[in-house]
Amino acid sequence: MSTTLFANSSVMDLVDFDQKSLLVAAGSIAFNPIFWNVVARQEYHNKVLTKLFGGNSRYGCYFLAAVIFGIGIFRDFLYEQALRQQPSLEALQTDAVKLAAAALFFCGNVLVLTSMWALGFTGTYLGRDLRCANDEDGVGKGDYFGILMDHRVTSFPFNVTDAPMYYGSTLAFLGSALCAKFSPHSRITLVFADQVAKLPRFAKPAGLLLTVEVFVIYKIALMFEEYAIPPSPVVPAPNFSFMNRDRAWINGD
Repeated sequence: MSTTLFANSSVMDLVDFDQKSLLVAAGSIAFNPIFWNVVARQEYHNKVLTKLFGGNSRYGCYFLAAVIFGIGIFRDFLYEQALRQQPSLEALQTDAVKLAAAALFFCGNVLVLTSMWALGFTGTYLGRDLRCANDEDGVGKGDYFGILMDHRVTSFPFNVTDAPMYYGSTLAFLGSALCAKFSPHSRITLVFADQVAKLPRFAKPAGLLLTVEVFVIYKIALMFEEYAIPPSPVVPAPNFSFMNRDRAWINGD
């Protein structure tokens, strides 16, 4: 795609809204959190997936994990395809932007990957309640699949932010927008290495626009997830926060 100057450029010059790939990528970014929230609510209230797998909540969690992982890869691919067809901005093609993009991409993936390490597989994919099994305010509450951990996770990165996966993912998208050689998550670079290698390296205003969408969608998801579960008539509801697509409940202070 062409490179444009910032001076005397309108939004229409910086972002090609005629490209259907941009709308498809935007739709995918919005769809994923909506999908896993709807499915997770159904599991929490009606145990839909647990019933589907004969009462085995772990199998239900593993199935949902595979689906979430798959649609995440597909979303990243659509994002890459959208950037491929968008103009670059010359004003962003500097060494400083390169360094900023690398730092954002690195920090974002550190937050995501260390979150997954801290939570474990089922904790990452909607499975585990991050309260202790014997927490006073946690007895009988459970979470989406009711798979309790032995202790609350308070180590890095959860001592930095209560939603490291959401914010880490947003940073990775921002780094990708500034340097399209990076993908939002390293897995897409591995799976589609040849295609990623052909992408322009820097300065995609459309990527910045999609990153804003990612941030807004995740913030809305966080607000929804925090208040979605109705309080128990017996046990006061703790202050829950949810961590990203990629995700698990924690009991806030």
